[in-house]
Amino acid sequence: MKLLKDILYGVSLAAVSGNTTVMINHLHFDSRKVEMDDVFVAIKGLITDGHKYIQKAINQGAKAIVCEKLPELLVNGITYLEVDNGNKALAIMASNYYDNPSKNLKLVGVTGTNGKTTVSTLLYSLFKKAGYKVGLISTIKIMVDETEHTTSHTTPDAMVINKHLHLMSEEGVEFCFMEVSSHGIHQKRAEGLHFEGAIFTNLSHDHLDYHKTFAAYRDTKKQLFDGLSKTAFALTNLDDKNGMVMLQNTKAKKYTYALKSFADYRGQILENQLNGQLLKIDENELWSKLIGDFNAYNLLAIYATADILGLEKLEILRLISELENVDGRFQYFISKEKITAIVDYAHTPDALKNVLITINALRTGNENVITVVGCGGDRDKSKRPVMGHIASEMSNQAIFTSDNPRTESPEVIIEEMEAGVEPQNAKKILVIENRKQAIKTACKLASANDIILVAGKGHENYQETNGKRIDFDDFKEVKAALNSLNK
Repeated sequence: MKLLKDILYGVSLAAVSGNTTVMINHLHFDSRKVEMDDVFVAIKGLITDGHKYIQKAINQGAKAIVCEKLPELLVNGITYLEVDNGNKALAIMASNYYDNPSKNLKLVGVTGTNGKTTVSTLLYSLFKKAGYKVGLISTIKIMVDETEHTTSHTTPDAMVINKHLHLMSEEGVEFCFMEVSSHGIHQKRAEGLHFEGAIFTNLSHDHLDYHKTFAAYRDTKKQLFDGLSKTAFALTNLDDKNGMVMLQNTKAKKYTYALKSFADYRGQILENQLNGQLLKIDENELWSKLIGDFNAYNLLAIYATADILGLEKLEILRLISELENVDGRFQYFISKEKITAIVDYAHTPDALKNVLITINALRTGNENVITVVGCGGDRDKSKRPVMGHIASEMSNQAIFTSDNPRTESPEVIIEEMEAGVEPQNAKKILVIENRKQAIKTACKLASANDIILVAGKGHENYQETNGKRIDFDDFKEVKAALNSLNK
């Protein structure tokens, strides 16, 4: 058990009613999990307001309530703590509850529109190969050294983050690499964490359904850098027009990387093929199995981070040359018929454009590019016509299909994608709402040496419709469809 007063350290309290020197058992923001002597933190969420469940939490045994507005009737024997921001209070309390585990290791946050998963996952792999105990908190999974834990959010909630950082601390983990999303920053999930450094990959059109404006989205990302200490490092992509914005107010030591600009860490693409690319970094050449400009930026960020964290430069280059693609990130398969299928998480206009630029740069000119793509429901609607335009403009054939429609009509989503297709590209479009059938059709349309891109879902192994998830894996589906053609 913990002393309530101790886990409140650093929390800004607007009002206190009751005793803060009581012993408490656990900390929860889900009233259904509250048990005897727990603390319940009432959070105002997007779907529901935790303040509605304060009495339920008390009935289940809560000893203390943290809320943004005190209830009209206060129950005797219960400690009430009023705060300005429940999410921020929860994050700081979670860190205190788990003994501030981020202080015991070197935590590096990775933020940006695209590349977060690749950079954080490959940094984890590189430092593992270098012989360190390493942690990872990513979209795909949480790794406590070699033990895997599943996750469902880009940035998990504050309790999950600190719980796993605590496990890492107990396991003697020295470095942890963590994806930090704009949602996570805005909802204060990373508040109270001690970052050794932060990496900015890039910024493009995404999540405007949540942030409303691009400026708000950008400024939310910037908060990660604003909060760094003077002993931390801040690494940014100088080729991105928002790169230097991230560094404007940071106290951290500033570093830059770029392919096109004069930066602290500079790279150059010497050769690009379907099986990899030849890069020059710090005047040294290396071959990487990861292809495309976007991956060149990712690898340059990884090199710079490893150098800043003290690894030997030539050793970093050697380890980078051994790195493999992350699941669902330009993951490809070549069939017996010499048809290449590529599965990529590209779910933003910029990411889709980058992947198609890479694919088209590898073509000799005779191959067709067939793109299967959709847009998620209950998400930024303004990017749908842009995605439709890019897919139709940069492919020989584009098949518009379903991609996690959630509570929206798949047909309506596809119609909004079609609105971005210019008249000269209209004949290049097929609409097949069923994603499985869309992938099968793409495989049937393809001939030897053609390239099929299945975009949008990447590593995801489900399709979500009306709150229900069914098993669905793009890579397995396209591989099975091509193999069935061979038979």
